[in-house]
Amino acid sequence: QFIPNFCKQLLGKIKPNAIAISLIKGFDKAEGGGIDLISHIITRHLKVSGPRKGDQIPCAVLMGANLANEVAEGNFCETTIGCTDKKYGKVLRDLFQANHFRVVVVDDADAVEVCGALKNIVACGAGFVDGLKLGDNTKAAVIRLGLMEMIRFVDVFYPGSKLSTFFESCGVADLITTCYGGGRNRRVSEAFVTSGKTIEELEKEMLNGQKLQGPPTAEEVNYMLKNKGLEDK
Repeated sequence: QFIPNFCKQLLGKIKPNAIAISLIKGFDKAEGGGIDLISHIITRHLKVSGPRKGDQIPCAVLMGANLANEVAEGNFCETTIGCTDKKYGKVLRDLFQANHFRVVVVDDADAVEVCGALKNIVACGAGFVDGLKLGDNTKAAVIRLGLMEMIRFVDVFYPGSKLSTFFESCGVADLITTCYGGGRNRRVSEAFVTSGKTIEELEKEMLNGQKLQGPPTAEEVNYMLKNKGLEDK
């Protein structure tokens, strides 16, 4: 409910020519089950004021291998902006591009956003591998299989998406960073194996009560797959 409520606070304060961009890596739960993309929620709830009062504003997405502390230190990285309108895509690229922050714009916005959420599931798998001390070969297999399942999921539920999108920073690069870095999903999943504690206990201890994105995302993905009879595919 955070996003709809926040958008309501902005109503009446949005310029007619405004555009939005979401940096949130995750889904919301759709009514009746399944997933709802954050950018779609923003588009539905964020409306302009003035002569075009009530019109929805376009919402792009930014996803990639962008660990916040490394970006802040000025270390080079790449990111992906998903934007269906080329005109807005150029504006957003110029806004975010810097010497150490390379921006690639693609029009495959839904796939870009889905990558940012699904990689959290794979990161949990990588954490389990680390906790079991199964080594880098097994972890590489989990990452590769995870990427393939991400591609197949998008192909089924967001048809028309491009395979090339998964080879941008939002796809394979973010997946590698999340599965090898200090992200919460990998760390807590590793601790789940080694400590014998529950996920809820570890969230309180390691995340100050914040929640993992991987498990609830996996639950919603499983719901969608069941509805199409694809759970075992």
